Amino acid sequence: MNLPITFPSVSLDQMISKFDRALRVVSGQAMSRRTYPGHDMPDGNLSEQEKSHSAGLMRVNHVGEICAQALYDSQGANAHTEDIRQQFEHSGVEEEDHLAWTAKRLHELNSHTSFLNPLWYAGAYACGTLAARFGDAVSLGFVVETEKQVEAHLASHLKKLPAEDQRSRAVVEQMRVDEIAHGAAAQALGASTLPAPVQAGMKLMAKVMTTTAYYI
Repeated sequence: MNLPITFPSVSLDQMISKFDRALRVVSGQAMSRRTYPGHDMPDGNLSEQEKSHSAGLMRVNHVGEICAQALYDSQGANAHTEDIRQQFEHSGVEEEDHLAWTAKRLHELNSHTSFLNPLWYAGAYACGTLAARFGDAVSLGFVVETEKQVEAHLASHLKKLPAEDQRSRAVVEQMRVDEIAHGAAAQALGASTLPAPVQAGMKLMAKVMTTTAYYI
């Protein structure tokens, strides 16, 4: 079945706004609207090795949130109906909380965000734009599959984080709950199921990202 691809026009003002938004995301200027999870928990007596491991995992999560901002920005901008655009905007706001939380946790662990954030954002924005061009059902299906993979990845981090690192665990657990809700909302709006090769390709790209972001 051939799916129509649409190419909506973008004004200069919109291009400038999108560029400014991208700069703010990759430079770490995220604002959290909800309370930082685990704010009242002790930081834990972590060894340097444990801190380094927690930081690597949280850096991966931060990159995931950079990508989430790019995806929801691009898919929202190219949505074909207002209801779906608003859902992308709502999910993007909650994902911005995640972005701020993971950045804060990295700071607490005396570590840094990924040096490749501009690359991650650009790649995710391109993927989101392409998915949206195939129509809302495919775009929503892309969200469902993305959130499914992210939820599994966050669940694995809950097992990998040091036992004493309760603050990171609190952040990751709230993120996991939100990601499940975002996927369910996209499914309820009429998401289509992506072909198996596309799902496999998404998993491969995620593997490359998570492996690289842990260190860089």
